[in-house]
Amino acid sequence: MTDAAKPGPYSAASTGLLLVDPYNDFLSEGGKLYGRAKPVADQVGTLANLKKVVATVRAARIKVLYVPHHRSRSGDFAAWKHPSPYQLGASRAQVFAEGSWGGQWHPDFEPLPGDVIIHEHWGGSGFANTDLDLQLKQHGIQKVILIGMLANTCIEATGRFAAELGYHVTLVRDATAAFSAEAMHAAHEINGPTFAHAIVTTAELCAALG
Repeated sequence: MTDAAKPGPYSAASTGLLLVDPYNDFLSEGGKLYGRAKPVADQVGTLANLKKVVATVRAARIKVLYVPHHRSRSGDFAAWKHPSPYQLGASRAQVFAEGSWGGQWHPDFEPLPGDVIIHEHWGGSGFANTDLDLQLKQHGIQKVILIGMLANTCIEATGRFAAELGYHVTLVRDATAAFSAEAMHAAHEINGPTFAHAIVTTAELCAALG
């Protein structure tokens, strides 16, 4: 955290937690992408920090919004003109497959009454072709805290889009993970400072939430 990017204050009335892609395929042993994220996740303590942030946010009565990736179905992109390489790869592997264990929420992150489940995003951004902006506006949310998976893909794309739409954006550097240390570095040291208003640790965020 730098002096120019201190967290908070975070009002319960105007702050929302965006919990991005907390699926078994990412966060549970045996998940299709778990092994690729595990080295970085173990190094920064991703799972423990995710749980700590969610618990602290709930105690502060801040709204939790689930921002889920599209759950794969066979033939999703067969008729698409321009599917991305990531979309095609996910389709081949049937990552987060609809109806599968991998496409279910990690058991530590089951939604609670009052949480908001955003429409599934097809690409990286949780805003593109979903109701996320609408839901944030309807709940009076002006500041968003992003946690979940992955730092350099869906977290970054969603954070950039949020900033473009005028939201205050906080990234939590150890409540996420990536497939490499280089990707984590790029997400928080190179790309993040170009759009995020605060880039903090879990401890710094929880202290700011008080």
